[in-house]
Amino acid sequence: MKAQIDHLVIVARTLAQGVQWCEATLGITPGPGGDHPLYGTHNRLAKIATPAHPLAYLEIIAINPEAKKASETGAARWFDVDDAALQAAVAIAPRLVHFVAQTDDLQAGRNALKALGIDRGPAVHASRHSRKGVLQWQITVREDGQRLFDGALPSLIQWGKPDAAEPLRLHPRNTLPRSGVTLQSVAVTHPTAAKLQAAYEAIGLTGIALDTGPANITVILHTPKGPLTLQSQGV
Repeated sequence: MKAQIDHLVIVARTLAQGVQWCEATLGITPGPGGDHPLYGTHNRLAKIATPAHPLAYLEIIAINPEAKKASETGAARWFDVDDAALQAAVAIAPRLVHFVAQTDDLQAGRNALKALGIDRGPAVHASRHSRKGVLQWQITVREDGQRLFDGALPSLIQWGKPDAAEPLRLHPRNTLPRSGVTLQSVAVTHPTAAKLQAAYEAIGLTGIALDTGPANITVILHTPKGPLTLQSQGV
């Protein structure tokens, strides 16, 4: 199987602060996103695709104060957004915390990770309305909402209905305009880099530099303001 970077996850304390950060830091205003009723979050998006990362976009996500609490829906929020350390970090400024990898066989990816003793979580069916129709996908979300490996093991996403003839037709790559920001590289360091490398190989994920060291995801973007480095710093 093969996997590739689908999107980067930036968590903000509020979506308005996430938009302000994007404008001040990247020099662009993110495009529209949507609401996620199951997890009580909402987002804004920006296309950052390149030939090396043809699907890539940036997701700025925050807890939606108008949504039901996660306890009311029975689901822990995804991407560790309720984690105390993560909330303390994003209270200072929005932070890169995770990335999501696209695959056309999510179940095979889950099984490949399970064979390594890694529970990436069940496949959750999700959808939201977009300007061009209903966008549907499946994504792995653990029941506890944890990202694993300090965010460096990607969640897996499979776009469209399972029987869709054109599963990527409504992918944000095809609905978002060019933003002026492009993804140049993604690098990861982690104390358990060997196990993380085995996980990347199991899901067929390539193109990410991986080394042993303190937990960190480093992303380099080209922006209207020039080169920009984002880091998770173990959050």
